[in-house]
Amino acid sequence: MRGQAERFDVRLAREAGLTRSRAGLLIRQGRACVDGCVQTKPAFPVDPQSRICVDVPPPAAMSAQPEALPLEIVWEDSHLAVVNKPCGMVVHPAAGNEQGTLVNALLYHLQDLSGIGGTLRPGIVHRLDKDTSGLLLVAKDDDTHLALSRMLQARDIHKTYHAVALGGFRDDEGVVEAPVGRHPTDRKRMAVVADGRYARTEYRVLEPLRGATLLEVRLITGRTHQIRVHMAHIGHPLLGDVLYGGKKPRLTAPRLMLHAFRIALTHPITGEALRFEAPEPEAFCAVVQRLRQ
Repeated sequence: MRGQAERFDVRLAREAGLTRSRAGLLIRQGRACVDGCVQTKPAFPVDPQSRICVDVPPPAAMSAQPEALPLEIVWEDSHLAVVNKPCGMVVHPAAGNEQGTLVNALLYHLQDLSGIGGTLRPGIVHRLDKDTSGLLLVAKDDDTHLALSRMLQARDIHKTYHAVALGGFRDDEGVVEAPVGRHPTDRKRMAVVADGRYARTEYRVLEPLRGATLLEVRLITGRTHQIRVHMAHIGHPLLGDVLYGGKKPRLTAPRLMLHAFRIALTHPITGEALRFEAPEPEAFCAVVQRLRQ
């Protein structure tokens, strides 16, 4: 007795580890076979006993190109620059985001960028999430890039954020110390997991708001999504966080309420003490003002 037939794109996606849309595209391009015959219809019914195969082409070579995008350069010298990244801008090109990134803007506005990050990440020493705004360091030469990377590992670069978290806080300040790693079932998310990397976040209440709290958050380590994961872990997800804020948050916001407000370091080449602050964007301030009323 034969089993029930299954859509070609559904089975191909499952067995080849592809998204269903990607599987459907490869089928329509004539790159997939059923029992040795090319089949170009994603909905084609495939018997469980049938053999399928697919030819997945290698990813196309990418290189970032300069784009005349608006970019706020807070400070720069011949070695490094400090920029204020807007909310909604991806830091570097990747599949699906080949243009309109911070790197595209950097290549247009700055004369030199370090090459250690490769053709897609020139000058990028550390990153901010797409929906996080604020200050970012950019290296203009390889020596500076290496020195800044070592300083990050040694925790000699001090990064402070402003954030709005849901709910009220019993104490005026606190620490979240919990390991962060890839979510065990959702690969797009991070989570507090036993085998994750050590992560420490310190926070201080700046102002209680209606149903939320304005915080100053200091990153001691720099794990992916660390602030968002840690605040959700203690029951205070960030306002506007669609990934970690839960399905039905009590309050909503038009953006992720997280802003890299301050960065302080010793210049890796000149030894000068540097400290920069970027005020919260208008959309961030509007949400805070609304929650004060």
